[in-house]
Amino acid sequence: MFGSVRWRLVWIAVLVTICGFALVPETIVDEVTGESERVWPLKLGLDLQGGMQLTVEIYDPEGALSGEDLDDAVDRTLTTIRNRIDEFGVREPTIQRSGNRIIIELAGVDNPEQAKRIATETAFMEFKIVTDGQDFMEALERIDRAIVNEVGIENLQVTTLETEPEVDLSDILGGAADSAAAEDAANEEEAVEGEDPAAGEDPATDSLATEEEAADAVDEATARPLSALLGQGRILGEYLVPQEDQPTAAAWLELEGVREALPRGVTLHWGVEQVGAGAGSYVPLYVLEAEPLITGDMLQDAGPANRDPTFNQPIVPFETTRRGSRVFERGTARNIGENMAIVLDDRVQSYAVIRSVLSRRAQIELTPGASFQEAQELALVLRAGALPMPIEVVEERNVSASLGEDSIRQGRTAFIIGIVGVIIVMMLYYRAAGILAVGALLTYVIFMLGGLAGLEATLTLPGIAGLILSIGMAVDANVLIFERVREELAAGKTPRTAVDAGFGNALSAIIDANLTTLITGIILFQFGTGAVQGFAVTLCIGILASFFSAIYVTRTLFIMYLNRRGSRESVSI
Repeated sequence: MFGSVRWRLVWIAVLVTICGFALVPETIVDEVTGESERVWPLKLGLDLQGGMQLTVEIYDPEGALSGEDLDDAVDRTLTTIRNRIDEFGVREPTIQRSGNRIIIELAGVDNPEQAKRIATETAFMEFKIVTDGQDFMEALERIDRAIVNEVGIENLQVTTLETEPEVDLSDILGGAADSAAAEDAANEEEAVEGEDPAAGEDPATDSLATEEEAADAVDEATARPLSALLGQGRILGEYLVPQEDQPTAAAWLELEGVREALPRGVTLHWGVEQVGAGAGSYVPLYVLEAEPLITGDMLQDAGPANRDPTFNQPIVPFETTRRGSRVFERGTARNIGENMAIVLDDRVQSYAVIRSVLSRRAQIELTPGASFQEAQELALVLRAGALPMPIEVVEERNVSASLGEDSIRQGRTAFIIGIVGVIIVMMLYYRAAGILAVGALLTYVIFMLGGLAGLEATLTLPGIAGLILSIGMAVDANVLIFERVREELAAGKTPRTAVDAGFGNALSAIIDANLTTLITGIILFQFGTGAVQGFAVTLCIGILASFFSAIYVTRTLFIMYLNRRGSRESVSI
């Protein structure tokens, strides 16, 4: 029953309908703008529509991870990056593992830098209490000595703070205000007693005194390098460092001797914002308790980002887990009135005063000047989770959309030229049989494209090469069949017998050729990456489609052709 012409046509029609339905464009509605767009379901790769490719690996310079730990870290990193990219909204990303590296292909992405930042940001979040800085100030002299010992006094060249940053504060650096006030009071007492400190002084002496003060300032900056850079911030536990000296100060704080000189139970974190004070620009340095109240793994959900109705400041609401809510409640209850810093990847994003006990739900207020997009990104990475380990980008490649358009145009041209060339040769050389082969070739194209769309495969430039190659293999099968039919006709057999014998005798050679190529394609897909896999996918799907069209579709058309002719009438081949 299934071998009759009617059932053959039914099966062919069913497959053509399924593949054709898979090629129907989809309507995608933008949730933000509400605009709809018709999108062809066949995915185009990075080299066809432009975008970016990142290759990342776990950052482990000391080799602490090995074996199962490294394998587990790579798998968890892969899952987290995939969750983030899905949240980001990139359509059909390609994220795969290659050894201990992860390859991320984001075709058609509009903002590569934003996508890179979201994919690679560790996003380890902590809530920590800002200390009053007293322990840090008491240890500052030890820290300065450690810097001088490790760097060398001859290598210390910093910008001294001639004036304190003009910020609103009631307390300044560890007791400096008291000493300054005492000095002012002494001067005032001298003035009351009628003694003018400047009276009778020689201008030359003034000049000499000024030079000595300048020399003392340089000596102070050299002997106490970090102290010379610190100015009091807006709150206790916050210090301001000139922006141009921040990299130097950050390098000092990473020295082993400096770490050992730090007081127990505190950690230092730089802020993400820049503070303008007077004519200068400063980077805040925060002294925080080492033990966090809660960490990001206790968050259950975050976002969506919103704006504070009072100050129009971006905020990110979040919700903790049940365990996190209990820990958060106990921690905030002990620190009412204290400042709590939100630390993301070791940088203080913002801080706020704990005015009441916080439990399940709270919100993160971003620093003044932060954009709403930054709030959205923060909500996204918190929702998707933190990376288990820091990662580094080992390779980055950007492909412009114009190059992708050129590739599509050239690939389409090559495809059309290949199809037209095959059609002309087959029709001229095999006449009526060639026309039947062309009909089967058209069904092959539908099967091929529908299979790619149905399997959600990505069409790349090498994939187009594999598509054209599989067309050649489809025609090659027809050539083998037609040549065997010619041999049978030359041996004096009837047309129907010659066609049956031609298809039967050529079948083994066709299976051998297609099977060996299919095995090669499977190996390329298994062990290749990127463009190699794209080529392998289209080649394998093309081989299966060409085999079906050459053996099943062409034979069905031949049976229909012979049924319309007499049993003794010759075949145009």
